[in-house]
Amino acid sequence: MTVIKPFKGIVYNPEKICGDDVMCPPYDIISDELKDVLYNKSPYNIIRIDYGKNSPGINKYSLAKEYLDRWLREAILVQDTEPCFYGYEIQYSYKNKKKILRGIIGTVKLEELGRGIYPHEQTYSKPKTDRLNLMKACMANTSLIFSIYRSKERITSQILENLQNPYIQAKDLDGNIHRLFKINDQSQIKKIVEEFNNKAIFIADGHHRYEVALEFKKLMSEIYPDIEDPPWNYVLMFLSNIEDDGYLILPTHRLLSTPLPVKQQLEKHNNLFHLVEFNKNDDIQEAIERMGSKNIGVYFKDNKFYILQYKGSSLEHLPEELRDLDVTILEEIILKEIFPQKEVCYDIDIEKGIKMVKEGKCDAIFILRATKVEEIERVALAGLRMPPKSTYFYPKLLTGMIINSFRENF
Repeated sequence: MTVIKPFKGIVYNPEKICGDDVMCPPYDIISDELKDVLYNKSPYNIIRIDYGKNSPGINKYSLAKEYLDRWLREAILVQDTEPCFYGYEIQYSYKNKKKILRGIIGTVKLEELGRGIYPHEQTYSKPKTDRLNLMKACMANTSLIFSIYRSKERITSQILENLQNPYIQAKDLDGNIHRLFKINDQSQIKKIVEEFNNKAIFIADGHHRYEVALEFKKLMSEIYPDIEDPPWNYVLMFLSNIEDDGYLILPTHRLLSTPLPVKQQLEKHNNLFHLVEFNKNDDIQEAIERMGSKNIGVYFKDNKFYILQYKGSSLEHLPEELRDLDVTILEEIILKEIFPQKEVCYDIDIEKGIKMVKEGKCDAIFILRATKVEEIERVALAGLRMPPKSTYFYPKLLTGMIINSFRENF
């Protein structure tokens, strides 16, 4: 059973700050250059808490706690006095198409992965260490996990669609408008809790944060074994209904650097792949989307596009849910077997990748279809995981819209 609870969120005080100045993107897409920009944007930008810098004599995690405590004392941040759910809405556009992403923010009871809450991607260890250190220092969830669920009844969705008078709003770096609403009507809270009782939750963006929350819960339970249903049994989460079709899943393309001649190496494996030159006047992303699975776009240093059509059966050792995914074919056969000596970078911007190939900064860009939400559900429910960077959910949630503190009642 999925348990979702309202909570006393910590939010910025709109009487003292402008939302545009204090919010930031998720930590894992912030470059060092952008970090400096965000630091200079406002002395109260959430970057100082969620993804800060070390200072002489004090590490960034201790500094994060200092900022959180000080901003609460100064009422830059304020904590709600009664538990609420929070509606989160993003008005955005992508390729000149306008859309709205809506979701509910609550605290979700932690379960071992695969028991009502499902991952879909593999994770790395380094980011998890950073997030755990931050959670220990601040005793809080300082950023949101982006999750999705499916509900044809759309009870929560209808509540979200009728919210008015946002508490705070902010514009992100892409110009998208983010709005936060408070939901404190008890009848609405009851309906939301009931709707999630039997719903599977799929982590879209925030696998590291969820796994860290599980580890943090274990650590805190050893220190405080006698507290009944402590706050660290729950994690801060944004949940969007798949049926609302509010988000986009974008592909993350692979940029390959290798001492081997890329095109010739692929042509050697004609038992596995058929390499077809592509008319560059057409949109290769749209073309491979139309062609369906087992078709990967590629651009080489000869300044030509190709379609790489997989016709082999060398992945029969993998579970059925994984073996036909384009990202699995690319990772397991092309990048691991054909190009064992390599460096791989990731980017969602095809034009940027093509420019890097032309400038000699890498040898090829492999262009993927977007992963379908049905593929995510199928893989996750089978207890499996796709390779890292298999999905890029857009738009990204802003960090700073809300914080969940564990400090109360213990």
